[in-house]
Amino acid sequence: MTDPRDRQMDLDAHNRDFQRYEQVEKRQDYRLAEARDAAHDPGERFDEEFATRTVSMRQAPEALAHALGTALQEIGFCVLTDHGVDPALYRDAAGHTLRMLRDTPTTTKQRFRARRHGSINQGWFPLAETSDIHPDQVEGWVLCRRAFDLGERHDYDPAAFWPDPAFERAFRPLCLAHEALILPIMQAVLRFLGVDPHACDTRLTQTNFALRLNHYPPISTDAPAGAGRLLGHEDVTLFTLLPAPTIEGLQVLHRGSFAWVRLHAPPGSLILNTGDYMQRLTNDRLPSTTHRVSPPRDPAQRVLPRVSFPMNVYLWEDEVIEVLPGLGPPKYPPVRAEDFHVRITEKYYGDGYAD
Repeated sequence: MTDPRDRQMDLDAHNRDFQRYEQVEKRQDYRLAEARDAAHDPGERFDEEFATRTVSMRQAPEALAHALGTALQEIGFCVLTDHGVDPALYRDAAGHTLRMLRDTPTTTKQRFRARRHGSINQGWFPLAETSDIHPDQVEGWVLCRRAFDLGERHDYDPAAFWPDPAFERAFRPLCLAHEALILPIMQAVLRFLGVDPHACDTRLTQTNFALRLNHYPPISTDAPAGAGRLLGHEDVTLFTLLPAPTIEGLQVLHRGSFAWVRLHAPPGSLILNTGDYMQRLTNDRLPSTTHRVSPPRDPAQRVLPRVSFPMNVYLWEDEVIEVLPGLGPPKYPPVRAEDFHVRITEKYYGDGYAD
């Protein structure tokens, strides 16, 4: 049988081609990239009426838990406002992302080619090489906690992670601001589920996170037909924090209607979505939700570079992922976080990545 990755240029490939790698139940069935003629393809339905819920972080604990949990249970995504992060950090990070990925010489970036550290493939991913299964039109750079000078390592060396140490100093405040949101968000989720809201406090202190810098170059007229900017996927995370992008493209698959929703979020807001870790912990109560980045409909936006800089939140490699108490008979046995993570991501990086 041919390995699905040998079909990486088949732009009609479906997620079901990679089902054997999944570690949580996923009933979705979708193309990895938006169809070449999505408007006339019955498999590419869009719900233009659905609006992703907006949740203010300034609510009382019970109200926040209800609003956040309801949104995530409905579609797995919500928009956070009143989160306390200075919008200037987002404006600055957008510029730093563009400079680091677009302006750093390729010969320099080659020194930082991505390789696995613990669970996570960390470092630079060239354009169309962010995964082995599809030629995404995005260039990326993944920087985990170890890449930042947080006073936790005596042997920290910025030259091991950054083409210029000034970038570390530029992105560090953003990571610290987002890290301060991790416990309040998780506590609200647990409160919604009827679980001790502090059950994960210890595991999410000095968190295992990854800042992913994404650069989507302008779309040229000779771009491959149907080659999505970022393939449809579910995050292998507990949850992800994404500052609202300024250019259209993020689409979410509504797991009730299986129609695509174009997600719009106001400047300065944060987009929150749950991932595979969360689905496993919550016994499928908060499933991981499919999303992708497609070219914007507005031709004026297509000729502009698009950047994003999500923070992915994980558990540390030796933590055990097991269904939280009180959520019914466990559908999944306990599993070590690293084993869980790398088995799933073999679909992106090839068989043997888990070794």
